[in-house]
Amino acid sequence: MDLRARARDWSEIQERMLVPLYEAVYERLDVGPATRLLGLGCGSGLALLMAASRGAAVTGVDTSSARLALARERLLPDERDARSQQDTRIVQGSPAGAARTGGYTVVTAFEPIGCLAGDAEGLGQLLAEALPLAGRGAAVVLAGWGPPERCTTSTVLRVAAKLAEPLRGADAWRPTERDDLEGVAERAGLRPDGSGRVACPFGYADADSAVRGLKSTGLFDPAITATDQVQVDKELTEALHPYQRADGTVWMPNVFRYLVARVP
Repeated sequence: MDLRARARDWSEIQERMLVPLYEAVYERLDVGPATRLLGLGCGSGLALLMAASRGAAVTGVDTSSARLALARERLLPDERDARSQQDTRIVQGSPAGAARTGGYTVVTAFEPIGCLAGDAEGLGQLLAEALPLAGRGAAVVLAGWGPPERCTTSTVLRVAAKLAEPLRGADAWRPTERDDLEGVAERAGLRPDGSGRVACPFGYADADSAVRGLKSTGLFDPAITATDQVQVDKELTEALHPYQRADGTVWMPNVFRYLVARVP
């Protein structure tokens, strides 16, 4: 698996699908010059860039060196710029590495949970490290897939579950549960403060772009491990066929959900 190519596919194809989610959250929280934002699982940094364009000071944390290299290209193109260095930080590893800044007013976890077994627990661990860095009353935003019946992509993700079946202990796709986000917030000791749903359609130039974009999410990794790359590509392409238009483009409507919670 070429991790750099995978990260590039995420940055160039898939990441933009969640722009409506980022915009809705930033508008709701009035993200701007007074905001100090910590982005967990920031990936290649598009959500951070959008917050920074609103005047926020941003810190992004991720474990993927390949994705973070792209985030640095976006957010820190000239590392000699002292002001840029002061307002923007990119940290590889755990949220504990962002402790030097601290005092965050907004913490975001935009990587949607509710599709992989164990993803809620993984988010809980990130929050346990991140919340001590946030001030009292800080907003914490959790994101997840909407109900399967509102997410066309869920029919395609079932391919991942079917192919990963030989690895019964693998973190494979599962149907989204209604209270996934509330459960994470409750276990983290957060106080819910509203939620919303956002339409985030997945649109691709062609089937090849759709396959590359969807695989860049990591949701098909267990299937690739259980079978092989060729088999996953073949079955994924077949599953996408009903959503391919006459001009070759692929269009899959989806609804994502977010929860705003507060640090007590």
